[in-house]
Amino acid sequence: MKLQHINPTETKAWQKLKSHFSEIERQTIQDLFQYDAKRAEKLNIEWQDFYVDFSKNNWTENTIALLIELANEVGLPDAISKYFSGEKINETEDRAVLHTALRANESDVVTFEGENVMPEIFSTKNKIKDFTNFIVSGEAKGYSGKSFTDVVNIGIGGSDLGPAMIVEALQFYKNHLNTHFISNVDGDHVQEILKKINPETTLFVIVSKTFTTQETLTNSETVKKWFLQQANEKDIAKHFVAVSTNLQNVTNFGIAPENIFPMWDWVGGRFSLWSAVGLTISLAVGYENFNQLLKGANKMDVHFANSPFENNIPVVLALLSIWHNNFFGAETEALIPYTQYLQKLAPYLQQGIMESNGKSIARNGKSVNYQTGTIVWGEPGTNSQHAFFQLIHQGTKLIPTDFIGFIEPLYGEKDHHNKLMSNFFAQTEALLKGKSRDQVLSEFLAQGKTEAEIAHLIPFKVFEGNKPTNTILINKLTPESLGALVAMYEHKIFVQGIIWNIYSYDQWGVELGKQLANSILSEIESGKIQNHDSSTAMLLTKFLK
Repeated sequence: MKLQHINPTETKAWQKLKSHFSEIERQTIQDLFQYDAKRAEKLNIEWQDFYVDFSKNNWTENTIALLIELANEVGLPDAISKYFSGEKINETEDRAVLHTALRANESDVVTFEGENVMPEIFSTKNKIKDFTNFIVSGEAKGYSGKSFTDVVNIGIGGSDLGPAMIVEALQFYKNHLNTHFISNVDGDHVQEILKKINPETTLFVIVSKTFTTQETLTNSETVKKWFLQQANEKDIAKHFVAVSTNLQNVTNFGIAPENIFPMWDWVGGRFSLWSAVGLTISLAVGYENFNQLLKGANKMDVHFANSPFENNIPVVLALLSIWHNNFFGAETEALIPYTQYLQKLAPYLQQGIMESNGKSIARNGKSVNYQTGTIVWGEPGTNSQHAFFQLIHQGTKLIPTDFIGFIEPLYGEKDHHNKLMSNFFAQTEALLKGKSRDQVLSEFLAQGKTEAEIAHLIPFKVFEGNKPTNTILINKLTPESLGALVAMYEHKIFVQGIIWNIYSYDQWGVELGKQLANSILSEIESGKIQNHDSSTAMLLTKFLK
């Protein structure tokens, strides 16, 4: 059964939303709070240890109702059913999209082509658990008889961004193993990592579904060559493991068959950290913490699959994004976590969101006539306040922003945390209220400024406010809450893609550059430049001089 092909702009709900937008667009968020004293009580969702406040946006309960009408009209309930049941909703690649099965309960039944995939998933999870305990306990030894001290993950894209983000986010829970990531084919990257490790005590995890990815294989061969300067070929089996489907290429590399962890076609790379791709996560923080990460994601899956749309966090966030993108014309969304641990969340979600929904072809094969994927960016607060917040506060761009904060600090540093969170709350209030001309004038008069000084400076000190934000307040950064947070954004991506009538789970745009790079590489190596546009030809000539 295929996904429905419905142009959202041709629905009845879309026409109602256009009419509604013309009525509401000149209202301010400040006005909406004045009209309804109970607005904040109504426009939030409390779930588990999450409190999501979406009241500081230019929308009303009527807006939400119309957006839910749109979601129903384009077939979102049917799409959610297909998403979880193993239907091949990634139609251009003829694949199912079942990363949710990776964090399902063992007793659940998830079928793909008539087979329950859960036994195979849990077999792999048990293998991850046993291997993790073998390494972390020190029972496993390297070629010189020493226990492992370092783990190096070699991969790119989803084979790097997901594990790297989670390991960074869960640093508080790490064990004695030091974790490193090699992704870029830039030789400087791999050499800098090699400077930090000892071949006798380092485990390498090569992550590549096909074991043909140019960047990953090049880096793996460089690491292998470095390793063999002090070790022997037979020692590779003790120090290298792989996550891949290409058993032949992996064994040819020298990796022992028992150290190969499987991947599945029904898991896209950018959603694969929940699979054996997360082996490095398990090694870094221990299997039980990795399993808690999966459990948190599963709880969000259940919430998304079963909650009414008006109380469904991923659905509400996706509908709000549609509202901003397609009606207000907002092209970007900022993501500001008020914890340094989540400094890699925005780069991770850049792949998840922009690779998924950066599409201009609808599911019927025709060009869309409306905006799709948003640009996502961000940095942790409070660092970001001293960088790009000026643009959000007083710039000409409309930038809806998610603020993510935690009630409890992990190290109990209340003084630091109170100062951090005072900024967290202050920024969303400042973006909402701004500062009026009268407020600025009153401040200047209190400071004793002259009329001339006031007349000159007052325009620069006024903040119009009316800047949309969501506040996602979570009790504590734990493996479980992190799993739920990441899954929340995954499902937001899905809902957006369904409403925009695009395929979110292919990435053909990634392939063209790879193909050209391979042909240009042969030209660079041979020194013979073939037919190119004049700019590329001139640049290659410069490079080969």
